[in-house]
Amino acid sequence: MSGELTEVEPLRHTPAGIPLLNFRLTHKSQQMEAGFKRQVECEVNGIAIGEVAVAMARMSVGATVSLEGFLNRKNRMSTQLVLHVTQARRSEDTQHAKTGTEQGQTQG
Repeated sequence: MSGELTEVEPLRHTPAGIPLLNFRLTHKSQQMEAGFKRQVECEVNGIAIGEVAVAMARMSVGATVSLEGFLNRKNRMSTQLVLHVTQARRSEDTQHAKTGTEQGQTQG
């Protein structure tokens, strides 16, 4: 998923010392659905953990980014979805911030 970072919270650490970053992404694109062009606009809450969190903490609000990861519930009791980022890059950059394996990951 690509878009503009519209909110980036300060980098924090879990009690185990793992870096964690919460952010919000605004996505705008044009997609095809049933043979018709459709304007897509949405805001997505996201979280980055580990090395990806450290890399994303260096990105500023307004940066255009391309993210890969997966959707999951915010917590056990919630139905709200959050994007868990496993790879992040600025759209202008060729460098990737990665964590985990790349197998089975999808780009949306």
